[in-house]
Amino acid sequence: MKTVYDFTAKDRKGNNVSLSAYAGKVLLIVNTATGCGFTPHYDPLEAMYKEMKDKGFEILDFPCNQFANQAPGSEDEIHEFCTLKFGTDFPQFKKIDVNGETADPLFAYLAAEKPFEGFGKGIKNAMLEKFAKMNNKQFGDKAYIKWNFTKFLIDREGRVVARFEPTVDMADVKKAVEEIL
Repeated sequence: MKTVYDFTAKDRKGNNVSLSAYAGKVLLIVNTATGCGFTPHYDPLEAMYKEMKDKGFEILDFPCNQFANQAPGSEDEIHEFCTLKFGTDFPQFKKIDVNGETADPLFAYLAAEKPFEGFGKGIKNAMLEKFAKMNNKQFGDKAYIKWNFTKFLIDREGRVVARFEPTVDMADVKKAVEEIL
């Protein structure tokens, strides 16, 4: 059975990192963007990381520019923005595509394990769904991720146990992480 440990990603400097290096840890894998309305998620993400990293928790940050070009900077510019504005200290990887023919295989796998089930109820969520559909039309059946700050929770065995769309309250994400730690 395949797990996230079977994948390799490039760190922000371009070095290959086997995700097996995180074996035995609880992971939250997130596609991010610096110019998105959900960018303030970095604050609760960093707070969770500081609070739980000593218990075996890691956040893996994958910048992506496929959603309305909201992460246009270089890896160094994105890293500088995140560390200066939000004080992020968790691992940040090279900017990737999460949709289409050039989608990173990790994100195609994550989305196959936990497919999109909607953004939830409410006018704001309905508007995001409409905008995401327009944006993701270009990716056809390979629109794996619907928007920035989609989060995947991985247990200590490398299995995908939950998917959180960016509209999910960060308190609910934290609670789910705490439950499997």
